[in-house]
Amino acid sequence: MRAAAKWVQPKHYLIVGSALAVARQRANITQVELARRLGKPQSVVSAIEAGHRRLDLVEFTVIVRALEGDPVGIVAEIVRSLPR
Repeated sequence: MRAAAKWVQPKHYLIVGSALAVARQRANITQVELARRLGKPQSVVSAIEAGHRRLDLVEFTVIVRALEGDPVGIVAEIVRSLPR
């Protein structure tokens, strides 16, 4: 039997943030524009992309929808990037 995986670490939030940054860049949207669409300051977008801010599932979905992206596809990218 394998040892239990370590609980969530700060580097895992960076993986989520990086996936969102890539999605934003693919959509050709700046952090400022995304922040405007979300009704938040640009610093919030920066903190998310840098992995300094945790997101819940609803926030994640709202951000991806603001990018007109596919939440399922981005989650799949995150899952592939997370350590097992």
